[in-house]
Amino acid sequence: MFEGKVWWITGASSGIGAALAQALAAKGVRLILSGRNEAALLDVAARIGGESLILPFEVTDFARVPDVVKQAWAWRGGVDGLVNNAGISQRSLAVDTAFEVYERIIAVDLMAPIRLTQELLPRMVGAGGGHLVAISSVAGIVGAPLRAAYSAAKAGIIGYHDSVRAETTHQGMKVLVVAPGSVQTNVSKNALDGKAQTRGFSDTAIDKGMSADVAANAIVEALEKGTRELILAEGMEAMGAALRRSNPDQLFDVMAGLVADGYAKKLGAE
Repeated sequence: MFEGKVWWITGASSGIGAALAQALAAKGVRLILSGRNEAALLDVAARIGGESLILPFEVTDFARVPDVVKQAWAWRGGVDGLVNNAGISQRSLAVDTAFEVYERIIAVDLMAPIRLTQELLPRMVGAGGGHLVAISSVAGIVGAPLRAAYSAAKAGIIGYHDSVRAETTHQGMKVLVVAPGSVQTNVSKNALDGKAQTRGFSDTAIDKGMSADVAANAIVEALEKGTRELILAEGMEAMGAALRRSNPDQLFDVMAGLVADGYAKKLGAE
């Protein structure tokens, strides 16, 4: 299902995106690598080898998306898989968060993947189908403290892709929604604070989390099995995602308890 196919990954310059590029390249996939940092994308392409197209663009430049999709489709006459991975996180209490933070995170994490998918989806359906992979987050399931904007965007990603799956399964589309917990990436370091400034340092949970390579291999395995939702988390994070469905009141109490016990203050000092 991978050999010779064309897969497009956004946010491919680092983290899960770069690791997934490596894992897919090992399966014989031809890759389209997108992100804002062209030099970093070139480094990823050189490291993984194989056949790739570097297609840098700003995901919130919505007017440019049709042209970008045309370039991607024309490269090898189609796109078999799209990974909506680009995103930005947050570390601030809602009461202390400027609306600008919500605008930025919703634009990058929700509207941008919707815009790209809406432009590409008719082409994929017309060609007989393909794969969509959405990188959401456990925060989009549990409503994590200090991540109100991020949780809102990632919950939206789940809802949007679930709807697309329902509408296009009979047209040959396969949709995998991935909800990672803590993965060793720069997601926390690059997160926005309440004033829309880059945070600049990481969290202990992220630094001790799952490696990006392990996460990428789990995603590839899920694709091979035809999995439609993958909770890519361990420990308390996995339990939180399970509680959201089995005992939401208990989850709500746990999340509120984290804040009451000084979670926000502790996280800000890390």
